[in-house]
Amino acid sequence: MYRSQELCVTGQRLSDTNTYSPRSEGKVTDFRIIGKPVPRHDARDKVLGLARYAEDFSLPGMLFAKVMRSQYASAKIESIDTSIAEKLPGVKAVLTARDVPKNETVAQFGRSSTERGFESIYRVLADRKVHYIGEPVALVAADTEETAERAVNLIKVKYESLPAVFDPLLAMEAGAPQVEDGRSNIITHFEVVKGNIDEGFSEADVIVENTYQVPFVDHAYMETECGVAWVDDDGVITLRVSTQVIDHFRSVADILGLPHNQVRIIAPYVGGGFGGKEDITVESFIALLAYKTRKPVKLVYSREESILCHSKRHPYILEYKVGAKRDGRLTALKVRLVSDAGAYAYLSPWVLLYSTGAATGPYRIPHVRVDGYTVLTNNIYTSANRGFGAPQVCFAYESQMDELAASLNMDPCEIRMINYLSQGESLAFGQILKTHVALPETTKRAYEALGKKVPSQGGMRRGRGIASGMTSYGRMLFLHDTSRSHVSIEMDGSVTIRAGIQDIGGGQASSLCQIAAEILGVPLKDVKIYIGDTALTPLSGMTTATRQLCMSGNATLMAAKEVRKTLLKKAGELMREDPETLDLVDREVIANEDPEKRLDIVDVVRACAAEGLPLYHLALYKAPSRDLTQIERIEGDIFADFTYGSHAVEVAVDLETGKVTVLKVIACYDVGKAINPQSVEGQMEGGAIYGLGYALTEEVIIQEGVIKTPSLSEYLVPTSLDIPKVQTILLESGDGTGPFGAKGVGEPSVNSIAPAISNAVYDAVGIRIRGLPLTLEKVMRAIGEKESPHPGSKTNIATSDSVGRNQARQNLLKGQAKDSSDLERR
Repeated sequence: MYRSQELCVTGQRLSDTNTYSPRSEGKVTDFRIIGKPVPRHDARDKVLGLARYAEDFSLPGMLFAKVMRSQYASAKIESIDTSIAEKLPGVKAVLTARDVPKNETVAQFGRSSTERGFESIYRVLADRKVHYIGEPVALVAADTEETAERAVNLIKVKYESLPAVFDPLLAMEAGAPQVEDGRSNIITHFEVVKGNIDEGFSEADVIVENTYQVPFVDHAYMETECGVAWVDDDGVITLRVSTQVIDHFRSVADILGLPHNQVRIIAPYVGGGFGGKEDITVESFIALLAYKTRKPVKLVYSREESILCHSKRHPYILEYKVGAKRDGRLTALKVRLVSDAGAYAYLSPWVLLYSTGAATGPYRIPHVRVDGYTVLTNNIYTSANRGFGAPQVCFAYESQMDELAASLNMDPCEIRMINYLSQGESLAFGQILKTHVALPETTKRAYEALGKKVPSQGGMRRGRGIASGMTSYGRMLFLHDTSRSHVSIEMDGSVTIRAGIQDIGGGQASSLCQIAAEILGVPLKDVKIYIGDTALTPLSGMTTATRQLCMSGNATLMAAKEVRKTLLKKAGELMREDPETLDLVDREVIANEDPEKRLDIVDVVRACAAEGLPLYHLALYKAPSRDLTQIERIEGDIFADFTYGSHAVEVAVDLETGKVTVLKVIACYDVGKAINPQSVEGQMEGGAIYGLGYALTEEVIIQEGVIKTPSLSEYLVPTSLDIPKVQTILLESGDGTGPFGAKGVGEPSVNSIAPAISNAVYDAVGIRIRGLPLTLEKVMRAIGEKESPHPGSKTNIATSDSVGRNQARQNLLKGQAKDSSDLERR
């Protein structure tokens, strides 16, 4: 299927040439710290286990919190009796919705006289009704965890069961149970329209139409949701919490009915986020209990509680119809996306917006129609997950590209090369691609790196797959994103950075240290950074959307350059040299034209201080932005820039067991400029492994709202035995919007690995399984159907057994199944 050939690559040549000089704008020079694989400033503490995370903190007299949760997917709360729990010795507080000053927050987006928009509701505790199994109903604080757990079990809640809906397609139908009373289950609809879709298909020589499905996925981070809250003597409530968004201090203050300056959030290093700690998790609970008891309160979710109760990656139903000419040129694409938001909207509309915009992939298509829907059900709610809507559609459009290639007897790499967009062309919704589109290079380099293919032997079939993708980095332009960073140089020449970023393990803080060290000419060991404290660090925005390097990196670069300007101006006076001819190197000011002429940086700092010159600067970086004129149809510039990359894989499929073994993984990305190649490679390796689980093993199985995979014994993440060596290839176009031309890679690195694996399985055994993950059961069933097809059967294994059974139950409830034998057949 994948033929050995010399791939033609056109477009701008990528190189390692630096595009920025710290000495003067526009001149090319070697970097001293930027682009070097230096150890991260936090590496030693993390390797030795000395880094402290939110769960590591304890305070004298601390209470322990537990959450009572609903056992019903949809039910009316008739009464809650907490009297017995409150009398239990050691219990200090029991709270329900009536005890929360502001229990419900409704955020509205895109609402005007002409635009319907959508609403996102956040409830601290269920009030009058529960909407999913696991929804918080009451809170307990006690002297010990055991006592708190006992108290939770003593709370008596009387429920009246209500009709529920678990299938998003059924939830869209008229007459389906309403998840949120008085509101449609369809939260929002987005569309992309280009050309004339009927005309496009009439021009096609071949049309491929398929339906794909992807599952609920857990974030499975090492550190579960946790935090400690306490009330200071001055009445300020402080939370030390594992979060990606310290800006939640405002929401917590609103919930408590307090001024925003009465709540402080501190985010130490976070033991993994992947989007799961973007929404509020434990913050409201511990703040309420600490405010009520005036004692420190700690809450740590167990692994089971984490899987059962926090958000998931959205499952999607993806209907794809694509047309092409005989030479492989695409003519038309029609897509319908349906995502399951679960019981609350949270970030589902924004995830859908990303998916709808990305649904065409990085391809030139004259005629396009995309319709995206996100729908409420009584399942666990879904929200941000690494990739933010891009991996779901990438699985579908990259599978379709291989299907087209097979139909046209073309090489899968070749058909991609023919259709890749180029710089200056526009996406289907009208956004012009202003920076270099490196996909021809990434595809060529990734596939060539697989080397010579080893032939299949016996019952072990080998196959290769390629998949590409484009993923935005940074938030949507109409959100008018900003980030702040404060850089100062101290009297001894050391440098301090204060930035409110949340470091979730990707080296977000360390990259700022490298930037400041480069600009101010000091070794990395002389740079200290303080992060994630709403009371002491300027707000830098959330660590989401692969935005921190671009946003806080640019802010730090701006601030450091202002400090540098002050130092060089004063040094020029002292040395009687033009400041433009001076440089900062290894804690010295050096005259470029006479390197023997030097001045210690400490002498310059002291001279500046003596005159009262500012040795610090607080910079504000504003991302490119535009106003949103309407919300339903996606048009014009939506994102600042994109990261482009490809994955190439080789797999072996055991025909006797259905086991898929990934033998080789190549990840090739244009990263713009690698601030720290070691960190970039780590992100690319981690993204590939994260996507490997998505492809092969990871699925939160839900039956009628009940999660059947509540621990890591049932929810299977890849282990070290499942993971091959990931080879990374970094290309540097210098064409990104981040500092020194960098692009974000944290989320893009996960985008195309799952379809690459799926395409490799297809190459190995000629079976297209259109639903993730590619479990042993699905592969064996597909092999069986291929070898012994039943009349009218199709090799389209798109769902797990549990989803099929759940659909059958829904059909019975809706009267669509003739009898119970339909359930047995499934």
